[in-house]
Amino acid sequence: MSGANCMAHPSAQPAQALTEALARLNKALETLENRVDATKDAMARAQNPAAEVQRMADDRARLAQQLDDSQARAEQLAKTNSEVSRRLVSAMETVRQVLDE
Repeated sequence: MSGANCMAHPSAQPAQALTEALARLNKALETLENRVDATKDAMARAQNPAAEVQRMADDRARLAQQLDDSQARAEQLAKTNSEVSRRLVSAMETVRQVLDE
């Protein structure tokens, strides 16, 4: 800032500088709060590894069950598809026989 600019609007410059400084301070405080929260979460997880392992085991069991259910559903759909295909072939053969007569 030059001396001439400060003289033109003597109260505007300090007010703007203060506003900018407060904005930077608020951003810095928000960043600090986010980092503190992240650190607290990491420390809580690190202090209770048995609970984390149990949670992961529960997730694995749930996912394994979902996979088993999906595989069973896929097998059922494949059987149904095969049966429908067989019936369609049979119906087409019957229609051909009727048309050939």
